Amino acid sequence: MENFTKGELEEALRAIVSTIGKCEKAQPKLKEGTSQHTLLIRRIKALRIASALIERELAEIPQ
Repeated sequence: MENFTKGELEEALRAIVSTIGKCEKAQPKLKEGTSQHTLLIRRIKALRIASALIERELAEIPQ
């Protein structure tokens, strides 16, 4: 895996958290069962996984 600086990881985490919020805000506007709704649900799940992985990586960086 590529080495990223702590600043890069923090910036990426902020962007991901922001995108999750925007997706969650858009979710009620989509009809359940549609492809758009399914894609959004999967996108939110993927972003939460990415967020968790970045948080884990940040926790391992020595202070």
